[in-house]
Amino acid sequence: MQAAPEAPNHSAPHLEYSRRGAAREAETRRLHKQHIWLGNLRLALFVVIVVLCWQTGRTGHPSPYWLALAVAGFIVLGGWDRRKVQARDRATRAADFYRRGLARMEDRWTGQGADGREFQSPDHLYADDLDLLGEGSLFQLLCAARTRMGKARLASWLLAPAGPGEVQKRQLAVKELAAKLDLREDLALVGTTGEIATDGDKLGRWVSEDIALNYRRWWPWTLLLAALSISTLVYGFLAYWTPFVVAAMVNASVTFALRRELAQAFTGSDQACKNLESLAALLKRVEEEQFESPQLRLLQEALLNANLAASQCIARLAKLCQLVDSRRNIFVAVLDVPLLYSVQMGFALQRWKARFGAGVLAWLESAAQIEALASLSTYKFEHPDDPFPEFAHAESPWLEGTALGHPLLPGCSAVPNDIALGGRSQVLLVSGSNMSGKSTLLRVVGTNAVLAMMGAPVRAQRLRLSPFDVGAAMRISDSLQKGVSHFYAEISRIRQVVDLSSRKQVLFLFDEILQGTNSQDRRVGAEGILRALIAHGAIGLVTTHDLALTALAEVFPDRVRNVHFQEKLESGKLDFDYRLREGVVTTSNGIELMKSIGLDM
Repeated sequence: MQAAPEAPNHSAPHLEYSRRGAAREAETRRLHKQHIWLGNLRLALFVVIVVLCWQTGRTGHPSPYWLALAVAGFIVLGGWDRRKVQARDRATRAADFYRRGLARMEDRWTGQGADGREFQSPDHLYADDLDLLGEGSLFQLLCAARTRMGKARLASWLLAPAGPGEVQKRQLAVKELAAKLDLREDLALVGTTGEIATDGDKLGRWVSEDIALNYRRWWPWTLLLAALSISTLVYGFLAYWTPFVVAAMVNASVTFALRRELAQAFTGSDQACKNLESLAALLKRVEEEQFESPQLRLLQEALLNANLAASQCIARLAKLCQLVDSRRNIFVAVLDVPLLYSVQMGFALQRWKARFGAGVLAWLESAAQIEALASLSTYKFEHPDDPFPEFAHAESPWLEGTALGHPLLPGCSAVPNDIALGGRSQVLLVSGSNMSGKSTLLRVVGTNAVLAMMGAPVRAQRLRLSPFDVGAAMRISDSLQKGVSHFYAEISRIRQVVDLSSRKQVLFLFDEILQGTNSQDRRVGAEGILRALIAHGAIGLVTTHDLALTALAEVFPDRVRNVHFQEKLESGKLDFDYRLREGVVTTSNGIELMKSIGLDM
């Protein structure tokens, strides 16, 4: 049966993105036309300059002032053209910003943007199971960060739950940022590049390095020696060169004596100081904004507590690093020793570290958190119907969700379900046929729990829960290199979750529990695992194809409840409605699925 056409999205965020995106595309076209016009004008002026040079050189007319005026005009037009190109590039990136937003709202986002693969850990208790990182992951849906620090902070929030107090602060910040579309657009565009290549870890280590370059002792003398070198150079042109040669030898000796300290000062600066201009622009935009939520104001204050604003300090460092890089220029290299240029640059870096280095880590952390919060607020703006969860403390974990859905599934096809965990429904034992939705249900619950405990809105009509950790055994695989079978890998993960539940409140998610062993061992093993988890007060869901396990509801009548998914077979075709029902499944589709792919049964 052909699917009905999707209804057009007339939501306010969709219309706003469409309007702004169209305006940015129109601006891009306008600026591109101006760039072409200015390029043609510069070309014509260049021809005029060539003609003037030839005519003036041949006849002495017209006056050289006309040539100078033409050259000045050529230079002015060049600067004007560069500004137009920069504005055009920014407008192009702005149009892309809104196109990506529309793609997310229309569920066309998979494969676009950072996927957080570099933050994956094979030993994490739920990241792979819940598709938090990697292609088509929750990270890829959420991430609007441009710096590695911002991406790392967003990933850390996905991988570790925050306490209710911290979650509440983040929710307030996300609500405020969701309404600041102009700010979020600027954060996505400031600077000259799409991604900001500054590596916060390298910058932090470089700033923290203790270098034995005593600029306070040497700096006045090196300035005096450089001044003497310049004076003797001028004197050399006027009279004789002996004083300059002596001065150059003295300066060379100073440079040689400080060579190790200078090498230490410069080592790593090129890697640590990448793209600092764009980072400074991002910090400046945050410093200029007016915030109301406590979290955002605290992060902003961290940028303004120094003698200079963080953006000004980082901009100074960017200029210093550019001057340090200029030592590779052949003209600077010639004058390096006479002017003690490398020594002066090493001292300048040391002075910057001494004055501003202590604040760098706090500035980077503020930038990282602002970008992570901006990512969550972008998601909130683009999904206005997704509410924030409600938290309440309890002696044992619990979760109540109304119309829970999966944020990675298209809204037009996702089927929501109600879930209640805790009390007499401490464990839901989910039975059902192949492809009926059991594994997806576990991911729905787990993913929304992760979103809730990182301060993000959830895909639900309503979600109420207590704080807890998450542990999952869903996407377990064997390892030939480690000599580990699938069954051993699964029971090892389950053991980790059981151990965690003895120390903390836990939500566990086990898909096809103990499927790598026989039915008798599976029955006995599952009972023992659930007994331990129930004794520890954990809540969770367990799926199974083995209907013998559904008898565990009789072993734990006040803690385990049977629920199931069902399908219909009509005209030889299986139909799934993905609705969760009470009780044990009464149908099976394994034989029909095998027949459907041509196996003779």
